Amino acid sequence: MKHKRALVGALTLAVALGVGGAVLPGSAAATTTAAVSAGHGSATDRARLQEILQRLTTVDGAPGALAEVRDRRGSTVLTSGVADVKSQAPVDGDSRFRIGSMTKMFTATTVLQLVGEHHVRLDAPVERYLPGVVRGHGNDGRQITVRQLLQHTSGLPDFLDHLKPQEVVANPLVRYDPRDLVAMALKHPRVLKPGTGWDYSNTNYLLAGLIIEKVTGNTYAEEVRERIIKPLHLHETYVPDVPTIPGPHPRGYAQPGKDAPLLDITKVDPSVGGAAGGMISSGTDLNRFLGALLRGDLLRPAELREMMTTRCTGSEDGRAYGLGLESRPLPGGGLYWGHAGDFLGYETMAGATVDGRRATVMVNLGPGGSDAQSDDIEAVIRTALSAGRPSAHR
Repeated sequence: MKHKRALVGALTLAVALGVGGAVLPGSAAATTTAAVSAGHGSATDRARLQEILQRLTTVDGAPGALAEVRDRRGSTVLTSGVADVKSQAPVDGDSRFRIGSMTKMFTATTVLQLVGEHHVRLDAPVERYLPGVVRGHGNDGRQITVRQLLQHTSGLPDFLDHLKPQEVVANPLVRYDPRDLVAMALKHPRVLKPGTGWDYSNTNYLLAGLIIEKVTGNTYAEEVRERIIKPLHLHETYVPDVPTIPGPHPRGYAQPGKDAPLLDITKVDPSVGGAAGGMISSGTDLNRFLGALLRGDLLRPAELREMMTTRCTGSEDGRAYGLGLESRPLPGGGLYWGHAGDFLGYETMAGATVDGRRATVMVNLGPGGSDAQSDDIEAVIRTALSAGRPSAHR
């Protein structure tokens, strides 16, 4: 989720107070390196990826890292470091983890399916589906469209800018109602006039989740399961309602400050993320989902085109945002599609190209990870998706 380092000050307080989980000694060294290959890429490509993963778990300071890379020929799972700094257990190649804002791809896909079924109109006002919900301080659901929610052009304030982080850290098992989080955001002025600029706000996707529920009469979790998880046989993907992570998973850690002990924050109520960032998945499942999405298996051509119609975010790296889906340039030309994600304990990213190459990477540290960690996570994606291209490694 957004603002991955915004919790650092609160985590420092949490460590001082002894709350938010076990305080564990030191940063874990990269004590293990493993690879499970099923024919993806060359040995040179895998060596490049392994080198970046090892850098993530040594120089960058993450306890553990995992990458799953897939194309039409097969897949490769690479790991480095440890899943648990106490036991020094290696990262399981079949790990599940919290995916943070990659949840937005699932939420947007669900909304766009409803658009294709004529239950939702992209350019209809939010007011049509959630009457009276978006009001106050210049925020007005009569002036904001569903499209603007999905593309972060609504101008709505981000609830994460106004949720006291020490409250989350000190009480990680508290359950949040999405309407309460939306109301918290709407106590503050809008960031910009709807449609006049781009500003990332998790509030947009809490509202998208509420629209899904209002239109279908079912919970957000039920709709995502029935529309995406079950049809694609994503057996390691969950819209959780409990604070634990099912199946094999690395412990999730935060680092309250430079050289501070790691804080175990694996157990947290996912409702603080909700439809904006609360899901759990794996590298295998995320790559399967992205492949199906870009092939058109989940959306009709018209809705997929809408999803992949982007606008500039103002980022120097050329990043552009569609409807729950980002595009980023690849070295040597071309684009990849995907999303990054941050949630307590984890930093993640997934990307795919339209010709079938996919990659997902996870580290079990956040917030408190360095800028170098974020850069190397993206380097894994770029390297994996550029493998075998003539100009990819210039």
